[in-house]
Amino acid sequence: MSSASSSVRRIAATVLAAGAIVSAAALPAAAHDGDRHHQQRPRVEISRVQADSPGREDRSNRSLNGEWVEITNATRNPINLRGWTLRDSDGNRYRFDNVRIGSRATIRIHSGNGRDTRTDLFQDRRDYVWDNRSDTATLRDDRGRTVDTETWGRRR
Repeated sequence: MSSASSSVRRIAATVLAAGAIVSAAALPAAAHDGDRHHQQRPRVEISRVQADSPGREDRSNRSLNGEWVEITNATRNPINLRGWTLRDSDGNRYRFDNVRIGSRATIRIHSGNGRDTRTDLFQDRRDYVWDNRSDTATLRDDRGRTVDTETWGRRR
């Protein structure tokens, strides 16, 4: 009986050791897969907001374009923002057309009228969008997922 008991113990120890080796090998691979997945996500962020247009707020195009939101692509690859949206707390929405933001580049979205360039986009509005005292800018991707938000002041 003692040799059979000894054999069972050796088999059990071998199975446990094999399980520990497989687990040790699998954990780093799983953690690495998670990191790799995280790195593939686009990192686009609201980097700056100028909600209070400098000078007199007289609804002139110059004054309207003095308020803006900057969006930065922090990745090494250009990203197409087609279908993405930028919203304020009141529901004003700007929808990006076929706009590519370059690697590590920043674009500025102005409230007023103007001619779009690689670095400046215009919402073509005739009124201010961003509340000077408190508001939230929300950037969403083409699937409606929130990518970033920037809040200033205190909401009532």
